[in-house]
Amino acid sequence: MKKNEISILGSGLIGSLLSIYLRKRDLNVTVYEKRADNRNQEYKEEGRSINMALSDRGWKALEKAGLKDKVLPLTIPMYGRKIHNEHGDTSFIPYGKEGQAIYSISRGRFNQLLINEAEKVGVKINFEHRIEDIDLRFNELTVSSPGNLLEKISSEVIIGSDGAYSSLRNAMLKQVRFNYKQQYISHGYKELSIPPTESGDFAMDPNALHIWPRGSFMLIALPNPDKSFTCTLFLPFEGGRVSFENIRDEKDLKGIFKTYFDDAYQLMPQLADQYFTNPTSALIDIECYPWMLNKALLIGDASHAMVPFYGQGMNCGFEDCYILDNLIEKLGTTAWELVFAKFQKIRKPDTDAISQLAMENFEEMKEQVADPKFIIRKKIEAKLHQLFPKDWIPLYTMVTFSDMPYSEAYALGKLQEKIMDRVMADPLITENWDKMDYEDIIDQLDKAKAV
Repeated sequence: MKKNEISILGSGLIGSLLSIYLRKRDLNVTVYEKRADNRNQEYKEEGRSINMALSDRGWKALEKAGLKDKVLPLTIPMYGRKIHNEHGDTSFIPYGKEGQAIYSISRGRFNQLLINEAEKVGVKINFEHRIEDIDLRFNELTVSSPGNLLEKISSEVIIGSDGAYSSLRNAMLKQVRFNYKQQYISHGYKELSIPPTESGDFAMDPNALHIWPRGSFMLIALPNPDKSFTCTLFLPFEGGRVSFENIRDEKDLKGIFKTYFDDAYQLMPQLADQYFTNPTSALIDIECYPWMLNKALLIGDASHAMVPFYGQGMNCGFEDCYILDNLIEKLGTTAWELVFAKFQKIRKPDTDAISQLAMENFEEMKEQVADPKFIIRKKIEAKLHQLFPKDWIPLYTMVTFSDMPYSEAYALGKLQEKIMDRVMADPLITENWDKMDYEDIIDQLDKAKAV
């Protein structure tokens, strides 16, 4: 029987980065990946990958691994949301202060870079190796490799970074007192694209995340270095006039796009081909606990898959790696059960908080961002942050441009939300928002914190 020191399940973004961290601690790391190695051919987008948006937490984790400078050339900064209304007019809402941005990056190319870096530092990656069974009494994997060869592998440590449909989590489900909850939301998504213009330039502003919010559905677009945009269409699976079940042919598709997304439609010559070729994918939210059993641990989406509407799934997973590595640094590589126990205790409240925020932000993105009062609300919050930078920090800034624990950001954000609801209830707010008493708002926040 083969014996490994560390076995990581899944070579996705989180598994690859974690393998680099662990290998740099001079541990022997083997990764098992059920998919084939797609680096041996010209890379093609899969047709189901929502572009990633790297923010401060993700960059911090990459920097600690020595990868920031290698990743940066694959990214494009987005300084805010560009909202497209049904007439093709746009408005811009900055994400933060001047110069603050989130960074668009293709999942596939990013993953290739991380896999290459993992192999460079000595991680062994086994592609086309599927986990058939896990015996958690002995930390033993049963793995099938090409040719359907079965192999038993004993491992001192097993880490499941194998996503929302994790093999390790499935094994933990069979254990006593393992709590698990999953929820599919009513909407699915389909990947589309906007190509470069005939002159080879971006068809829209490349330094923004473009959103077409339409109440119960929306389209978003993120820029790529090749001057294209990766678009993601979010629709209900069924019900109403606009849903995946009600787009049956090219005529239906054209009618909906020309009605609701006409300015985007004019930039999408391959829309029909992409729509009817690319899969329609579901969106799932997963909570479970505990994340560990003896020397086996769940991390990233395997322990806390979230919907993508705060752009924090990958950043949260990278922060998992950063925090786990700090604990290993502090407690050593012989105290795995203590490391894992502390990790889950620290991390669970924060991943619960960001998962909840992601659900809530879905409603904001598809409905509220199109409301003129929403834009005023954001301007008031930005002004408060400018005047009182330590007293009022917008929730989005706390989540995206800091490493404040998600749970703290969530709690403070809820206090600020109640105060802003009262501010926005003023019937004259649209006319008078820039003449208001900002110190009074801060006083209200201080009183709320004291309570």
